[in-house]
Amino acid sequence: MERCGHCRGYRVKRLGAALICLSAGLLAFAEGRAALDRWIDTTELPSLLAETSVEVLDRDGDLLRAYTVADGRWRLEAAIRDVDPDYIAMLIAYEDQRFMRHHGVDWIAAARAAGQAAMNGEVVSGGSTITMQVARLLEDSGTGSWQGKLRQVRVALALERVLDKEQLLTLYLNRAPFGGNLEGVRAASLAYFGKPPRRLTTAEAALLVALPQSPEVRRPDRHPQNAEAARARVLERMLGQEVVDADTIAAVQTEPIPSERQDFPALAPHLADRVTDGTAQRYWLTIDGDMQRRLESLASETVMNRSDRVQVAIMVADHTTGEVLASVGSAGYEANQSAGFVDLTQSVRSPGSTLKPLIYGLAFDQGMVHPETLVADRPVDFDGYAPQNFDGMFRGELRVRAALQLSLNIPVVSLLDSMGPQHLVWGLRRTGVQPDIPGGKPGLAIALGGLGVSLEDLMRVYASIAHGGTQVDLRHFASPTKGFAPRRIMGDVAAWELADILREVPRPAGYLSEGIAYKTGTSYGHRDAWAIGFDGRHVVGVWMGRADGTPVPGAFGGELAAPAMFEAFARVKARIDPISAPPEATLIVGTSDLPRPLQRFRPRGEVVIETGPEFAFPPSGAIVEGRSVFARVNEGAPPFTWLANGDVVLTSREREMQFDLGLGFQTLTVIDSAGQSARTEIELR
Repeated sequence: MERCGHCRGYRVKRLGAALICLSAGLLAFAEGRAALDRWIDTTELPSLLAETSVEVLDRDGDLLRAYTVADGRWRLEAAIRDVDPDYIAMLIAYEDQRFMRHHGVDWIAAARAAGQAAMNGEVVSGGSTITMQVARLLEDSGTGSWQGKLRQVRVALALERVLDKEQLLTLYLNRAPFGGNLEGVRAASLAYFGKPPRRLTTAEAALLVALPQSPEVRRPDRHPQNAEAARARVLERMLGQEVVDADTIAAVQTEPIPSERQDFPALAPHLADRVTDGTAQRYWLTIDGDMQRRLESLASETVMNRSDRVQVAIMVADHTTGEVLASVGSAGYEANQSAGFVDLTQSVRSPGSTLKPLIYGLAFDQGMVHPETLVADRPVDFDGYAPQNFDGMFRGELRVRAALQLSLNIPVVSLLDSMGPQHLVWGLRRTGVQPDIPGGKPGLAIALGGLGVSLEDLMRVYASIAHGGTQVDLRHFASPTKGFAPRRIMGDVAAWELADILREVPRPAGYLSEGIAYKTGTSYGHRDAWAIGFDGRHVVGVWMGRADGTPVPGAFGGELAAPAMFEAFARVKARIDPISAPPEATLIVGTSDLPRPLQRFRPRGEVVIETGPEFAFPPSGAIVEGRSVFARVNEGAPPFTWLANGDVVLTSREREMQFDLGLGFQTLTVIDSAGQSARTEIELR
C-alpha cells in the first residue's frame, strides 16, 4: 500500500527540524566548548616558582644544613624520586584516585560530594583534586566561598594544560602544609621523623598523607591524639582500597606518633655559612656527614669540662684527592663566651713549631742536610737574634732526625739562615698558603712561628708533604678546582724522609698510633696549641686555644692538641693506612756513610756565643769529707769531657758526675764540645 504524499512530507519536515535542532545543539556545544577553552586558556596563572630553602649536602647527597626562606618557613625542595613510592601511592589513593586520568577537576568526585552534602546537610567529603589543591596553595586562596572554589577550578584546568602529572605532583610535594612553619613533605619528614622522605615507614607515610588536610589541628607535636586518629583513617581507607594489607595495618598501628619536632641537620655549620654565597640553591660538598658528626662530638667532648674558654677546631682531608672530609669550626655553633660562632679553621694564628718539617724538607731537597747529618745545638747569635730552645738547654751535636723529633729551635733556625727565610715563604706559597708576614719582610723568627697562618693553611702544607711533596687541591666542593695545576714543593725523597722522621716522634702517654707521622706546635705565650698528623691517606689537624687569642697558661701542643688529634684519627678510621715505601733514590745510611759534605752541617753567618762551662759544684777551695765527690757544671755545650788531675775519666752528655778520688788536694776539669773548659780545686779529707 502506498503512503500518501502528505505523510511523507510531514516526516521530511520532522527530520529536518530534528537536524536543525541537533545542529543548533552541536553549534551551541561547540561554542560553549570554545568559550570554556578561551576561559581556561586566558587564565592568569600564579607564579609556579617559590623560594625554597638553600641546602648544603654532603658527599652522598645527605643534608648537612638547610636555611629557612625569607618568611621563616622550612621549604625544602623534593622531587618524586626523593620520596618513598608507598607515600606517593597512598597520597593519590587518599586524595585523588583518578588523578592520573582527569584534567584538573574530577567531576565524578565533585558530583558525589555535592550529593552527599545535599543528603546530609553538611560537607561529608571533599571533591578537590590534587591539582585543585595545588592551585589553592599557589595562590594561598581559601575555599570558603563559591568564588574561591570557582577560581581553583579554573586554575586547576589551566595548570593541567601547561604541566604534566609529575610536575603537578611535585608542586604538591613541595607546597603542602604540614603544621607550623613546615611546607613540603621533605621538611615534614625531617622535622617529625629525623630522616628524608625516601625512607618513610608505612605508618609515617600515612601520617604525612593526613596532615595537609588540617595541618594545625593534626600536628603530632601539639595534638598527638588528633594525629593518631587521622593516621588511622588514612590506613583504614588504604586497607579498603587494597593499597596495604591487614597484616601491615596491624603492625603499624602500634608505631608511636612523634611527640616533638626534631631539629633540622646543622652539620658543618661554619663551613656551610662560608660556602653559601647566593650563587646556587644547593651546594654539594666533599664532607663525609657521618665523620663530621663524630668529630663534632669529639670537639664538644674535648672542651666539655674546661672553664677557661678554650676552643678547638678540627679538620680531616684525604691527601690523595684533596677532598676535605670534615671541618669542625668550633666545639659548638652558638653565641657563648667561647665564641662558638667563629670558624676557627680560618683564624690566622702563629703556627709555633709546625712549620719546622717544611724547613727541613726544603733543606733535604736542596742537599743541605740529610736526616742523619750532624747538626749543632749550641748558643748562637744571628745579628742580635739569639733563639733559645723551649727548655732553655743545649744538646751539642746531634742528628737532624733527632733535632726535628725533639723540635729543637736552634738547629732549624741555623738551617733557615743558610737557606734564606724567603725560601720558607716560597714553599708555603707553592702549597697554596698566603702567610701573614708582620711588616711584609720575613726574618728568621718565621721558623718558630713568627708569621700568621690558619688551620686550613697548615692542612695544605702537611697534605702536600704526605702527597709526596706535591701540592694538593685541598677543596670542599666535589668538583676539582678549575684550572688547578699542582706544583712541586719538594722531591718525593725529601717528603718521605720527613714522614719517616715524624712517625717516630714520641707519643703522648696512652697513645701508640703507630704509622701516624705528626708534629705539634705551641705559639709564643701559649696562645695556640697545634697537632697535625698524616698516614698513607688522611691528614688530620687540630688547633686549640682561645678564640680571642689570649694566652692559655700551661697549654702545649703535645699535651693539649695531640691527644685530640690521635682521638680524631681513631674516629676517622679503624685502621691506619701505611705510609708508602721509600722512593728508589732514597739514601738510607748512617752518618759515617754519608758523603763527607753531608756528615756535618756547616752553618753560615753563625756567631758562637763564648759562654764556656762553669762548675756549679763543688766550688773551688771546697773541703769535702770522704773520697766520693759529686760535681755539676752549668753552661757550655755538651758533650762534656771530664778530667781528674789531668786524666780523662769519661765523656758524656750529662752535666752531673760522681768521682771517686784519693784523699788530699784534687783538680777537676771539664771541657765542652766547643773546646772551652773550666776547673775547680778541692781538698778531700
